[in-house]
Amino acid sequence: MPLMIRALWGYRQFIVSSVQREIQTRYRASLLGAFWTVAQPLALVVIYTVIFGQLLGARLPGHDAVPYAFSIYLCAGVITWTLFTEMLTQLSTVFLDNSTLIKKTAFPRICLPAIVTGTALVNFCIILTLYLGFLWWVDHLPGMVFLAIIPLVVLQILFALGLGILLGTANVFFRDVAQFVGVLLQFWFWLTPIVYPADIVPERFQGLLALNPFKSLIMAYQGIFLDQQWPDFSSLLPLALMTAFLLTVGLWFFLRRAGEMVDEL
Repeated sequence: MPLMIRALWGYRQFIVSSVQREIQTRYRASLLGAFWTVAQPLALVVIYTVIFGQLLGARLPGHDAVPYAFSIYLCAGVITWTLFTEMLTQLSTVFLDNSTLIKKTAFPRICLPAIVTGTALVNFCIILTLYLGFLWWVDHLPGMVFLAIIPLVVLQILFALGLGILLGTANVFFRDVAQFVGVLLQFWFWLTPIVYPADIVPERFQGLLALNPFKSLIMAYQGIFLDQQWPDFSSLLPLALMTAFLLTVGLWFFLRRAGEMVDEL
């Protein structure tokens, strides 16, 4: 681990310039530029708000006095889920996508997940800024409790990194992994209380919902933005332990297989 940190620090200019190049390349030929960063999550928010909030009459118990309560709740889950899915999707194919660079250039391979993380964070900051603008418009900014988002984002990124590096390394040797990730994320989304409150889930399914490591994290975000309350950090302990495990296993597997990647690519 210390060697990886030193390698990342030593190649920090390469990582930063790669993130800048990735962002510029993504929007260079686009007329609407960075709008496409928010297009997908914005579309999800609009669709689910219309369907659940208007057509189905979805309401959040105890929040009748909060204007746009369902939209605030929904956005809090969607924008943070988007950060996770972008990271996991990109990390699962990061070594295959950069196979030419890996073969022709000598650099620490761990830089590639760092570049994915940096790019995803830039996109997340753009979306979060727009969301804060919406909260300001409806007069529901969270205030100082907003600072609680920092440890939540750090935990989420480390979780995605651990799982993503593990899956990305495995995908070099078993090419079905990336396809599996796409299917997994679809089920994972609906098993996470993003478009529905966890309280409405029938009692017989609450145990299944409790197994979802992302449940407490998403609910912590929603508590910050909707209820303007500090999260219960003790509820995040299982996710923190799982994150430590995934980081350990993911980095171990990556280091063990890094020398074989070039032959497989």
